[in-house]
Amino acid sequence: MIRFVLSALGGLFSMVTLGLIMAALGLWGIFWMYGRDLPSTSVLASYTPKTISRVYSGEGRIIDEFATERRLFAPSEEIPDLVKQAFISAEDKRFYEHGGYDVEGIAAAVRDAVRSRGEDIRGASTITQQVMKNFLLDGSRSVERKIKEIILAARIEETLSKDRILELYLNEIFLGANSYGVAAASQSYFNKPLAQLNLEEAAYLAILPKAPSNYHPVRDRERAMDRRRFVLREMWENGYITREEFETAAVAPLRTVQSGDFASFKAELPPRGYFTDEIRRQLSGTFGESEFFSGGLSIRATIDPEMQIEAEKALRRALEQYDRGTGEWRGTGEVIPEEQLANWQEALGDVDVPRDVVLEQEWHPAVVLEIADQSLTLGIEDWRDGDPAPVVPREDIQWMRGNFFDNFERGDVVHVRKMTTDDDGAFIRWSLRQIPEVQGAFMAMDVHTGRVLAMQGGFSYQHSVFNRATQADRQPGSAFKPFVYAAALDSGYTPATIVVDAPIEVEIPGGGVWRPKNATNRYYGPTPLRTGIEWSRNLMTIRLAQEVGMGVVADYAERFGVYDNMNAYLSNALGSEETTVFKMVAAYAMFANGGERVEPTLVDRVQDRYGTTIYRHDRRICEDCSDPRLPYGEAPSIVSNRDRVMNAVTAYQLTSMLEGVVQRGTAARAVNLSVPVAGKTGTTNDEKDAWFVGFTSNIAAGCYIGFDNPRPMGQGAGGGRLCAPVFNEFMQAAVAKYGGSKFAIPEGCDFIQIDRFSGSRLPPGASGGNVVSECFRAGEEPIFGITFDGGFTMASDVPLFEEAGGGGRRVTTSTGQSVTVGPRANFGTLSSGGLY
Repeated sequence: MIRFVLSALGGLFSMVTLGLIMAALGLWGIFWMYGRDLPSTSVLASYTPKTISRVYSGEGRIIDEFATERRLFAPSEEIPDLVKQAFISAEDKRFYEHGGYDVEGIAAAVRDAVRSRGEDIRGASTITQQVMKNFLLDGSRSVERKIKEIILAARIEETLSKDRILELYLNEIFLGANSYGVAAASQSYFNKPLAQLNLEEAAYLAILPKAPSNYHPVRDRERAMDRRRFVLREMWENGYITREEFETAAVAPLRTVQSGDFASFKAELPPRGYFTDEIRRQLSGTFGESEFFSGGLSIRATIDPEMQIEAEKALRRALEQYDRGTGEWRGTGEVIPEEQLANWQEALGDVDVPRDVVLEQEWHPAVVLEIADQSLTLGIEDWRDGDPAPVVPREDIQWMRGNFFDNFERGDVVHVRKMTTDDDGAFIRWSLRQIPEVQGAFMAMDVHTGRVLAMQGGFSYQHSVFNRATQADRQPGSAFKPFVYAAALDSGYTPATIVVDAPIEVEIPGGGVWRPKNATNRYYGPTPLRTGIEWSRNLMTIRLAQEVGMGVVADYAERFGVYDNMNAYLSNALGSEETTVFKMVAAYAMFANGGERVEPTLVDRVQDRYGTTIYRHDRRICEDCSDPRLPYGEAPSIVSNRDRVMNAVTAYQLTSMLEGVVQRGTAARAVNLSVPVAGKTGTTNDEKDAWFVGFTSNIAAGCYIGFDNPRPMGQGAGGGRLCAPVFNEFMQAAVAKYGGSKFAIPEGCDFIQIDRFSGSRLPPGASGGNVVSECFRAGEEPIFGITFDGGFTMASDVPLFEEAGGGGRRVTTSTGQSVTVGPRANFGTLSSGGLY
């Protein structure tokens, strides 16, 4: 009997042993099979999570941020222990004890599942396993994935420290409110940095990892507070907090941004505009979209927020004035259906119309609720009791064409703003407004550093994200002429050189004749270069371009960056080839700084997530910036390493001539600043594009206005009338802040008194409105009395000069032919010039 029992026990033992061996082999086989092709845990050692890239102003204020996943990376040492303890208590109380997976937790989960017959299935994943799932595996719920998760968790515990694993977890998890990681969630829910979170706030964040949508602080308030109490109890039972702290925090109200208890961090950010979006466009091309949107870049922008506001205001005012002058009412095109008007506030909030316009006052979306004989009653977004009655009187819309009642219907969505007095800001009335159909662009930059101070690419970014300052190719018209004159001045011509202003005809390849004209349809005879550019003479410019050679002009335009590859057609001397405001302003800046190359930039510096500078714009050398012996009040010496684009004397001559445009030429009535200023108007055929580009001693700025699909803007809608006032309004604010001085006179200038009408030399003491002191190159004795005409003859079938301008005289051209040209110019009607 004993032998039988021992034999039976031996057999049982053998079976158990064999079973254990087989089970071990089976488990080994399973883990070997699933562990063969798993990703390497070494990836996590160098892991860099997707992190927000932020744009800062020069003062260090955040002005925009870009991200695919809104995450602020927080190193382990910057995450408060309170936050770590809350998440450990909620998700994995034995985190610091297990080796990556929790056997007790898995057993308890299996036991509960068996007892409930599959109805109570809860996760048993540790924080380490969740890291593996989030980083290296897919999110499927399967036995296979769970096995892989356990294998990787065990491996990573041998590779990384517990603190590093916890750091990865707390920075990677999604916590709702478009926030990834605890730092971003702290800002989204409480508008606080992690270091300022209190106990109940840390506990609330800790309830979110599994299902943030189930614990919304407003919609699911009670459920969220119950779960928060559970986490707080776990923290107390785990010894992280005292009972008193638990009881106090458990009954504390749930105060969040979403419930209106804290201001949203988004309210502190200005609405996205053309400037920061252009930074996105440019840096995405430089670093790649993935790095820009997820690399955690710190971008220091060149923007001057005060000047940006002035640029927006000046351009918007000009566009609105033109638009209202047409008398056409278009509104927004949006309508709220009649059945939704009973709850118009909610319906209006869902309407997609611009909300970023501030012109005199903020523009508010509104809906027409009642149309009376003498007024409109509106529902105004953000209107509160105590605000002026939301009524627009009939007098406000006298500028509109058509019958009052034909322009509006109940439910129309419109824009409205307050009209107030200039003296004390007292309310006058609500005023209807609309986004203009005509568009435009403006840009201003420092002429010495290339730093773009302001950029506005249209009336409203939310209405149209298309940046017309950098993306709209338009004909600059007469604003291009300075480059023709620059090529001529560098080719031996002077501001006093005489060029004939008379009719021209050019045979067009393939048949036909091009007969350009001055904007005044008049001809002015032999005229000095200075007067030709001051009054934007087209025919003089064409003759000058023909004399110098369009190949030389094209080379200059490309050298200044106006075009990448300019076609050497004669018509392009009048600005018929398209370019951008961005390129034109940068080119004019090189006139202002004495002829040195300057690259426009919207970014001073870019740093990566670790604070390493990976881009810096200003590469000039400061010889004594760090010298402690530098005398008080003495500026350090900055060594310019920029290339020279044009001769310094040429740059000064051209600048002086462009000063004349502002003092007595096509911009004289529109530009009036307290410091010396130079610039050039531009208007294209049929007034389809209006330009003005100009500069002081330190700032260059430019504007264009036109319809996106080019069409005539109407007679008189030229650069001097539309764009020069935009420049003037902006520059008044810029001069008040940045000042200005006389343009620096370079070495190598000899000044001679000249008659600006005839180009004749005058005695040194001459004075009067016709006298101008011209800079001539030192050592080069100017030759007077020579007239250039480009070799053109008079067209045979155009009116004689006497008929067009009166009082002509005969002159001999450079080819020996005799033509009739006009007397000394009487200038006729003011015009900005243009293609014709």
